[in-house]
Amino acid sequence: VQLVESGGGLVQTGGSLRLSCTVSGLLFEYYDMTWFRQAPGKAREGVAAIYTGSGKTYYADAEKERSVISQDVDKNTVFLDLNSLQPEDAALYYCAAERNCPPMTARQALGTAVYRTWGQGTQVTVSS
Repeated sequence: VQLVESGGGLVQTGGSLRLSCTVSGLLFEYYDMTWFRQAPGKAREGVAAIYTGSGKTYYADAEKERSVISQDVDKNTVFLDLNSLQPEDAALYYCAAERNCPPMTARQALGTAVYRTWGQGTQVTVSS
C-alpha cells in the first residue's frame, strides 16, 4: 500500500492550494481517507476526512469554512483544497488511509489513532 501526496508549496497569505493524495495497493472504495497536518512543535491534527465508498465527508471545526475534501475514484485520488491560507496553516500535510470497517465516527475519522497507513507528507508554506 502506498500513499503519495503532492501539491504543497509556497503561497502568499490569502492564497489557495490543492493537495492530492494518490493511493495504490488497496481497494480505494472501502477506506476512510483523511488529511492531517503537523506544524513544528505541535501535535498532528485532522483537517478533513472522506469515506471513499459514499463520499461522506467530515471536517475539523476550524477548517469547515476554508477546506474542501473530494475524491476522484477513477484515479484513486483524494484532494484537499485549502483556501484563504494563513501563516498558521503552514505545516506538513499528510494523508492517511484505514479500512472503513466498522464505520468510523467523525471523531475517529479525524483522529490519528486508527490509521495504520500514511503518506510521507507535502509541505505547505504560507508567506505573510
